[in-house]
Amino acid sequence: MLDIRLVRETPDAVKGPLSRRGGADYGIDAIISLDAERRDIQRRNEELLRQRNEMSKKIGELKKSGQDTEALQAQMRTAGDVIKENEGKLGELENDLRQRLLLIPNLPHPSTPDGKSEEDNVEIRRWGAIPAIISPKSHVEIGEELGILDFKRAAKLSGARFALYRGAGALLERALINFMLDLHTRERGYTEILPPFMVTSETMTGTGQLPKFSADLFKLEGADLWLIPTAEVPLTNIHAGEILENENLPLKTVAHTPCFRSEAGSYGKDTTGLIRQHQFNKVELVKLVRPEESDSELESLTADAEEVLKRLGLAYRVIALCSADIGFSSARTYDLEVWVPSQNKYREISSCSTFTDFQARRMNLRFRRDKKAKPEFVHTLNGSGLAVGRTVVAILENFQNPDGSVTIPPALRPYMGGMETIRKP
Repeated sequence: MLDIRLVRETPDAVKGPLSRRGGADYGIDAIISLDAERRDIQRRNEELLRQRNEMSKKIGELKKSGQDTEALQAQMRTAGDVIKENEGKLGELENDLRQRLLLIPNLPHPSTPDGKSEEDNVEIRRWGAIPAIISPKSHVEIGEELGILDFKRAAKLSGARFALYRGAGALLERALINFMLDLHTRERGYTEILPPFMVTSETMTGTGQLPKFSADLFKLEGADLWLIPTAEVPLTNIHAGEILENENLPLKTVAHTPCFRSEAGSYGKDTTGLIRQHQFNKVELVKLVRPEESDSELESLTADAEEVLKRLGLAYRVIALCSADIGFSSARTYDLEVWVPSQNKYREISSCSTFTDFQARRMNLRFRRDKKAKPEFVHTLNGSGLAVGRTVVAILENFQNPDGSVTIPPALRPYMGGMETIRKP
């Protein structure tokens, strides 16, 4: 959420960056007008409260001297009625103002490239050699032929956009999760968390999923609980409403969770296979940092996600998303895209972002530099480290062999009981 003082005092500093997102009208002028009305009523109410306090003192003095106070008491009652009415208006205005602010996206970081669509994203670097595979099979073909993926029976159980893993397929998924968690906790300094998979509306609002993106989420009937679309939501909200100590920053956490997404806006996209599903596993990285460390921590966060791909020997590239393609809460984002042979292109496998103080302001998450300092909002960051299903896609396709088998990357073999190759039973 944007700082209302920033909107009020420097509207052009808000409108200009927001226009980089694509020219949508975010109602900044209406918000400024609403804020002015709120502040005017607040000033008038404060003046009435001051006058009522003075009248109360005067009535006390007059009563002590035996004088009639009925007229002053009537004025006090009238003032009280006006104050109560104003407080009701203030409550409505403040709620309206907050709801409007919650629908405004974050301001793009100055270093975020300008652009009108994903076509304007900027490639930063590439790593690894693209494998030379003649007529590569898709992961769907490979998985079904090896008997490790079953999409038909998954559809029988749950409908479209679900997968059933079997045997070495289930083991591969589990091995990847453990490999990623061990790498991030043992070598990269993250603390592992096992969070709830259902959270409240307030928690969803803190990271920016609500109120704007409710159609992309799954909600439980009869309860204020939502299935998490990513572990970013519970991990970032762990310290919501708290003031952290300076010496505890940066705070780095990692979690493996299932993720649940309706994919409401993806009609016709990736309708088969593991690329885009209603339920999938992901290992998520989250950082809470001091504002001045935000940029450097994004670089190290991205490097942490890249290390997974390097250890697995998967070719990838890093893309800086343009201003029109960054997420609602993001100020700056790097996407990692892994090579998918059957599609002859790179596909997203991780998105690493800094949100500046946008999320922290929504959840009132602050830190104090020392005991005398005024609390400041932390900066929040997150990234996939990695999306597990898409990593399975990359392994099956990049390491497929002419005989239909799949070679297991050496880094994963200890997690698969020494298995070097997945073959058809």
